[in-house]
Amino acid sequence: MDQILYDAEDGVATITLNRPEAANAQTMALLDDLDAAWSRAARDEDVRVIVLKANGRHFSAGHDLNDRWPGPGEITLEWIYDAETRRYLEYSLKWRNIPKPTIAAVQGKCIAAGLMLCWPCDLIVAAENAEFSDPVVHMGIGGVEYHGHTWELGPRKAKEILFTGRPLTAREAEQVGMVNKVVPLEALDKAALELAARIAKMPPFGLRQAKRAVNQTLDVQGFYAALQAVFDVHQTGHGNALSVDGFPILTRLDEMKQRLKQG
Repeated sequence: MDQILYDAEDGVATITLNRPEAANAQTMALLDDLDAAWSRAARDEDVRVIVLKANGRHFSAGHDLNDRWPGPGEITLEWIYDAETRRYLEYSLKWRNIPKPTIAAVQGKCIAAGLMLCWPCDLIVAAENAEFSDPVVHMGIGGVEYHGHTWELGPRKAKEILFTGRPLTAREAEQVGMVNKVVPLEALDKAALELAARIAKMPPFGLRQAKRAVNQTLDVQGFYAALQAVFDVHQTGHGNALSVDGFPILTRLDEMKQRLKQG
């Protein structure tokens, strides 16, 4: 079964995460396929708006901790740094800067690296049952590789969700401006596609310039430089974990997996 589905119609490309049996947890292969879909939509001159959605109960449980790793004793910080630079930081930044409006439709759990899929999008429509969290401090890591936290939530709310690991509800995310609109679960796809269709009617060059204006303003304020710097800070967490027990994280999130099964 394809892990990523792609469809384009009436100026709107829809990219769908299609690993529902694993709560759309992200393997390296899935991210490569996802990047290919983003690139396809970016190249297609008939596509004016891109929607990212997910099949199943949850948007994404984050990185698949069962994905391939080098053998015991072979994991090095250099290997981790190179792998995460390409597939996490660079992919997310690339998707953020695609010169077309993008919309994420989020339901259920959006955990840790799940944020690295929806945060690069220009707009987020969330189902009422959506929950956003980054519990990786439990793993001895200060946050995911794409540090949008401070920009998306503000400094105090960012610290709160990192320090506690608690999920942010869809309504809370809307209140702080991270989410544009909250809708009933059964209306999520329709709401995202209706928003995309409305935007697709606008002049494409105007949309491109409007997106560039906002993104460039954030970059002038330090967004890009901060992400690069915090990515290096993130790697110290992996280095510490490697020095403590020889694995790049201190704990596996068995409790989180149990909550996924229950929720």
